[in-house]
Amino acid sequence: MKNLKIVTLVGCFIALALTAWFILYFSRADISEFHIKVSKKEFSIDLKTRENNIKQAIAQEQDPEKKAVKQKELEVAQKQLENPEQALKEYEEKAAAAYKALEGFKEEIGKRSLAQAKEALEKGDPSLAEKLFQEVLAKGSTTQKAEAAHQLGALAESRIDYVQANKYYQQAVQLQPENPLYLNDAGNLSRTLGHYPESEKFLKRGLELREKSLNPEHPDVAQSLNNLAVLYKSQGKYQEAEPLHKRALAICEKTLGPEHPHLATCLNNLALLYKSQGKYQEAEPLCQRALTIREKALGPEHPDVAQSINSLAALYDDQGKYGEAEPLYKRALAIVEKSMGPEHPDVATNLNNLAGLYREQGKYKEAEPLYKRSLAIREKVLGLEHPHVAASLNNLAVLYEAQGKYGEAEPFYQRALAIDEKALGPEHPEVAGSLNNLAVLYRLQGKYQEAEPLHQRALVILEKALGPEHPNVASCLDNLAQLYYVQGKYQEAEPLYKRALAIREKALGPDHPQVANTLNNLAVLYKEQGKYQEAEPFFKRALTIQEKVLGPENPDVAQSLNNLAYLYFEQGKYQEAEPLFKRALTIDEKSIGPNHHIVAIDLNNLASLYFEQGKYREAELLYQRALALFEKAPGPEHSNEAACLKNYAALLKKMGRGAEAVPLEARAQAIRAKHAQDNPPK
Repeated sequence: MKNLKIVTLVGCFIALALTAWFILYFSRADISEFHIKVSKKEFSIDLKTRENNIKQAIAQEQDPEKKAVKQKELEVAQKQLENPEQALKEYEEKAAAAYKALEGFKEEIGKRSLAQAKEALEKGDPSLAEKLFQEVLAKGSTTQKAEAAHQLGALAESRIDYVQANKYYQQAVQLQPENPLYLNDAGNLSRTLGHYPESEKFLKRGLELREKSLNPEHPDVAQSLNNLAVLYKSQGKYQEAEPLHKRALAICEKTLGPEHPHLATCLNNLALLYKSQGKYQEAEPLCQRALTIREKALGPEHPDVAQSINSLAALYDDQGKYGEAEPLYKRALAIVEKSMGPEHPDVATNLNNLAGLYREQGKYKEAEPLYKRSLAIREKVLGLEHPHVAASLNNLAVLYEAQGKYGEAEPFYQRALAIDEKALGPEHPEVAGSLNNLAVLYRLQGKYQEAEPLHQRALVILEKALGPEHPNVASCLDNLAQLYYVQGKYQEAEPLYKRALAIREKALGPDHPQVANTLNNLAVLYKEQGKYQEAEPFFKRALTIQEKVLGPENPDVAQSLNNLAYLYFEQGKYQEAEPLFKRALTIDEKSIGPNHHIVAIDLNNLASLYFEQGKYREAELLYQRALALFEKAPGPEHSNEAACLKNYAALLKKMGRGAEAVPLEARAQAIRAKHAQDNPPK
């Protein structure tokens, strides 16, 4: 039996930082009489002070629940530091709303106090306004107390004090349980804190009240629909989210008109949901329309246009349409560099996106300098311990891993994990992603004992943070199952694959590409046990899904063709296997280029088929082409090139050319020895 390399699909968390925006559409407060007097620089300094204070509080906090809240606050503070302009704008809106509310209490607090509070708010200091709201909360009517509590919650949220914000938002809801605005804000904060059942209760009730009291096509109804949809999407409940986003979009289009920039946001939200579900054909026209609207309304070089371009590029990227994605990523990068400067965090994100595209095509030399520049920007602008620095480290590690440079990848994964644990807390989903990435690396190195506890810890984190039926939990199950599979622990692997499949079918639908991934993995498991009848329908269903959703020329389709062909090969069904191997080769040569190391794998597979059929000359030519590619195409040479060398040596012996086989076998042994030396067992 030949050492055929079968490219199985594994759900793996890779921090690629592809932009995704669920921007909520809020009715802004009237700020015509309110003028902020804080510069971006001053506000950034204040944000940095808050970040440092939160870090100190985290270091001193002993209670796990309170520490988890502080970790959420730190995450938000760091996000605001990435875009202080937007953070300042959000503060201005909250401060203007607070001033407007204080105007309603003019008789209770007096004109002088009102003027002083306004001046302080305009300078970025909400303390005097908070003091006045506290007085109203203590002495006012029930309605006044509710409004005061709500404003105290909003100002506490603007200070990134979520304990106080949650306390006051809850108090406002208790005082006026039928106020949809209070319910909406309480629900959104509960979602941020990960309190999903409570968030759902508040948001659903807020939606019911708005539908009852307002026109069903009022923009505030669209806001409530959108917020509830975002909650469901964060839980992986895509089927529940979809009709809400659709209805919000219909309302926005009717009330705002077909060319309003906010409509582009609604289009983008629904498109991103479709992308998560693998509904690429439904997502594409929405992304294209959102881009057209923003280009017309904002101009071709506005940062929001770059966001829409990125969304469309990511959609093409996911489908393996690299030729369509590349010019879009490049255009988005150029816009952001020009509008925000060469060292803005958004430039780093765009560099990551373009680098990821090159990595997927095996263009590792083009990808590496982009990843490195992205990392340098983030380290300089955001600091050495920011989660986005961890994302860049993860990306570089993935790049090195793809080239078989495991020794170079490991310290990057380890540093990324340390940053995420410190910045986000030990139970954050991003920590699970970093744990998973490091565990996959250990599996590839054969360090199974080191990999298993990392996979298990990642699974526990995700089940707790996202719920047991979230798609990310399925990815974690897939990865743990893969670890058991490579060790021959088939009984441990099978129930994990089956559970992952059930989660994905329920959450994503039966035709999602991730469902195909698990079907492929489960089929490979059956094939390895000689259960060919069980494996074949899973391989075929996976192939059908990918052809339907991704198109007939996608690289993932080639992988599934390869897997099904190998199943037939093992059974001696060479006539059935040959056209599948050939089609996989054709797809990969076209989609990822004729010099990619995956093409070398395809050539090896087809050559081994010809070897078994006695077509020695055809096999030799393919082996020679494959080895030529392995020599010049960067990739994990220890497994693939060594296998191909061994296969070609066996062919030469069969042809009576044993002397020519000796140096090939020696070279294969040297490659494997070097890999073992570079990756010694712990």
